[in-house]
Amino acid sequence: MTNNDVLKKLRVALMFRDDDIIDVLKLVDFKISKSELGAFFRKDDHPNYMECGDQVLRNFLNGLVIYLRGTKESPKTPGEVLSKKTAKPEAKVNHTKRPDFKTQQERKINKDITNVKYKNKKKS
Repeated sequence: MTNNDVLKKLRVALMFRDDDIIDVLKLVDFKISKSELGAFFRKDDHPNYMECGDQVLRNFLNGLVIYLRGTKESPKTPGEVLSKKTAKPEAKVNHTKRPDFKTQQERKINKDITNVKYKNKKKS
């Protein structure tokens, strides 16, 4: 199993996006761009594939420890951190019925315009 595979599996298991991984790496003062990070998640045969080095994976794991456990000064509980990440805000449910399409179109019609009689009618 390569470093790229480990990084991919952690990303899926923790439901992280690229921004989340970059934030975790910033906790240990390791800067990486989104495009560099995206190169780690490509297939092996892709032209822009990049092998994840030991330094990147090591810094990600150290940052992940800080992200989940916190520091000595401000410890965290990993369960609470992960539950905040997975908890989704409840969507507001609108129970009012929307008008159908025809009603919406009738509202858009400008009723100030009168019907026009054309002089040149089509002859059959």
